[in-house]
Amino acid sequence: MPKILLIEDDISFCKLLEKFLIKKNYTVATAYSAAEARGIIKNESFDLIITDLRLPDSDGIGLMSEFKKAYPEIPVILMTGYSDVNTAVKAIKNGAADYISKPFNPEEVLLVISNALQNNSVIPENEQKVKHPKKSEELEFVKGISKASKKLAEHIQLVSPTNMSVLIIGESGTGKEIIAKSIHEQSPRKGNNFIAVDCGAIPKELAASEFFGHLKGSFTGAITDKIGYFEAANGGTIFLDEIGNLSYENQIQLLRALQERKIKPVGSNKEIDVDIRIVTATNEDLREAVKKGDFREDLYHRINEFSIHSPSLIDREEDLMVFADFFLEKANEQLNKNIIGFSDEVVSIFQKYRWPGNLRELQNCIKRATLLSQGDFIESTVLPVEFFQIQKQVPNDLSLSENEKEAIIHALSKAKNNKSEAAKMLKITRKTLYNKLKLYDIE
Repeated sequence: MPKILLIEDDISFCKLLEKFLIKKNYTVATAYSAAEARGIIKNESFDLIITDLRLPDSDGIGLMSEFKKAYPEIPVILMTGYSDVNTAVKAIKNGAADYISKPFNPEEVLLVISNALQNNSVIPENEQKVKHPKKSEELEFVKGISKASKKLAEHIQLVSPTNMSVLIIGESGTGKEIIAKSIHEQSPRKGNNFIAVDCGAIPKELAASEFFGHLKGSFTGAITDKIGYFEAANGGTIFLDEIGNLSYENQIQLLRALQERKIKPVGSNKEIDVDIRIVTATNEDLREAVKKGDFREDLYHRINEFSIHSPSLIDREEDLMVFADFFLEKANEQLNKNIIGFSDEVVSIFQKYRWPGNLRELQNCIKRATLLSQGDFIESTVLPVEFFQIQKQVPNDLSLSENEKEAIIHALSKAKNNKSEAAKMLKITRKTLYNKLKLYDIE
């Protein structure tokens, strides 16, 4: 029976939600403040944490970050009012499993909790710990029709048969792990393991043990021998997601392993030869991190023999409904529904939306809407209220008009001179933006 820690300062609401979850066969412990929650989690183990975004002695995102650092294996769900939904979307990018909007839809609450628990499994230390999303929730590689998608597919096809190290660059939720898996499956290594590792979830003190394994008794808590990710990936591919999160010390350890293709488990004097292909991913600008001294230049060049851009959903607009139809088909299958498609109004809403969570957000949105739909088509009435709230919160979308030059300058300022972000705000391509900058002589 999954055990949930519920953190909510509204006592009556907390009791109500607790009773609801207990009735649905969950074990629940409650805390009315961050301090109380910290005390409880020290003495009990949990499968899931649900916390309100606003607490009297902390904010939910700060508490989430604290718990993710101390207990990386426990997924965290945020509860939020409609006005805070933008913050919740950012929290998902920073590691939250999902968020629930108040007031609650009971079926939606159960779906979010079920997804979070399905996507997370606590594996005993003596078994290989590998990050494999559940098949039902895994984003699959779908060939789009946009120019960006065709270029992506072409690059994957070109680099897959080689043994080159690949760096995948792109925003959260764009399917970087799926690209990595696709490279592996089209390579000569496809018959061996594909090991995916979330570098952001590994405390720096445990990174050596996670990557290279350890011997029983080599440090406090090492109660059995453990095989590391590198040894588990021997003969296959290791995928290091969000590699920019590794500490400088961990970068040195990783570089040595990649250069020598040898690893040494913690507490062992014996080196193990490993034959692996490395694929990495980041949503950061690693070149900028190299300039600042946060990321080793020699490691950057080692992992970046070939780079692939994972396009955001806004950069592949023509693919939006291709993906939407695909996710609807998957949702129908998973939820035993038979929704035919989307109403014209929903298609229009989808096309105007910015999709900050990219493909992952689109998939979640469609799955929830499928669950709630009663007719043959998904209507706007089953889209989350915050979906429309976000639209209202965006102050008059910047668009090119007769005040074109001023709009461009404003967008550049708002995007802190990031040309790609400014182009997105203006709803034009990056190339068009550069032409406009030249036209108006904007530095």
